[in-house]
Amino acid sequence: MGTHFEELDYRPTPMGVLSLRRRRDLLSGGDIYEIKLDDEFLMSSLFTASEIALARLGLAALPGLSLDVIVGGLGLGYTARAVLEHAQVGSLLVVDALAEVIEWHHRGLLPLGAELTSDPRCRLVLGDFFAGAASEAGFDAEHPGRRYHAILVDIDHSPKNVLHPSHSALYTIDGLTRLAAHLHPSGVFGLWSNDPPDDELQQSLREVFATSEAHTVAFDNMRKDGEVTNTVYVATSGH
Repeated sequence: MGTHFEELDYRPTPMGVLSLRRRRDLLSGGDIYEIKLDDEFLMSSLFTASEIALARLGLAALPGLSLDVIVGGLGLGYTARAVLEHAQVGSLLVVDALAEVIEWHHRGLLPLGAELTSDPRCRLVLGDFFAGAASEAGFDAEHPGRRYHAILVDIDHSPKNVLHPSHSALYTIDGLTRLAAHLHPSGVFGLWSNDPPDDELQQSLREVFATSEAHTVAFDNMRKDGEVTNTVYVATSGH
């Protein structure tokens, strides 16, 4: 390996081979961190605008102090850090199905690891977010049935491009209804997607939630074709 590329870790998992890479950006001179599952890129620190927007757009819809928030999907930690930047957040539970990703943060292999693991409001827990959403017990084994002011999810590429077939159930009316039961009254569900706004998903969200809006987040992809977009859905519970 040269000085411009380093593989920091490489692990076989039930979902495939997971690898963490760091490479030098020749334009900026800074380091870029990337996580791959087999040959597919899961995330990159080069593009974080929409992950940050997921937290900011979701929490912008919430008044009050000492908010309890859950993030489904830890990744590189940019959504979690953006949640913690809100002074009104009292607790953050981050659920990830990959022990390796949580370990990378605790070991300091990722640039946001020390910041997240040292914040007393933040807990990183290993678990199946989708199983928690479908159950009455919910996401936190230490507090069964706990409710949240915001549930923010960034796991699948999109509701129609999921990492595992079992995830698809969440994006149905039944799955969304089960998830909404874990929210406080007027709580917020936020969802990141790599695809353009999906009319079918929007219809399902409006069946379950009092309000729903799809936000298009644009950013420069650093290539000749320029700007690309992701979607952040923000739905508010009416119960």
